[in-house]
Amino acid sequence: MKIAIIFSTFWEEISEKILNSCLKTLKEKGISEKKIEIFKVPGALEIPLLAKKLAKKRKYKAIIAIGTVIKGKTFHFKQVAIESVKGCQRVSYEYEIPVIFEVLSVYDKKDALKRAMQKGKEGALTVLKMIEILKAL
Repeated sequence: MKIAIIFSTFWEEISEKILNSCLKTLKEKGISEKKIEIFKVPGALEIPLLAKKLAKKRKYKAIIAIGTVIKGKTFHFKQVAIESVKGCQRVSYEYEIPVIFEVLSVYDKKDALKRAMQKGKEGALTVLKMIEILKAL
C-alpha cells in the first residue's frame, strides 16, 4: 500500500505542521516511510493537476493533499480554496481513488497555526479508513 502526499509550499511553516502531524500519525498506525511518497507544489491551485497525474499512474492507494490558504485583502483566497477542493474531488471521482483534502482555508494565520496539527492527524486517519473501506468492497 503506497500513499502519495502532495504538499503545497505556500505558507510552508503552517503546512509543514500539517505534514509532520500526518506523517507521525501514519507511522503510529504502522505505515512505513517507504510506503509514503511526498511531492511538493508551489500552491494549493497546483495540487489537483499533480493529484490527477499521480492517480493516472495507479501506483497509490490514496492521495493526501496538504496546504494552507489564508484570506488576504482580495477575493483570490476564495478562488484558490474553492478551485483546489473542486479539482481534488474531480480526481477522486474520475480515478476512484481517495484524495483526502487537508488544505486549511482560514481567515487568519493564528487560526491556521491552531488547527494545523489536528488537520494532519485527521488526514492520516481518514486516508487509512478510506483505504480500508474501499478494500472491503
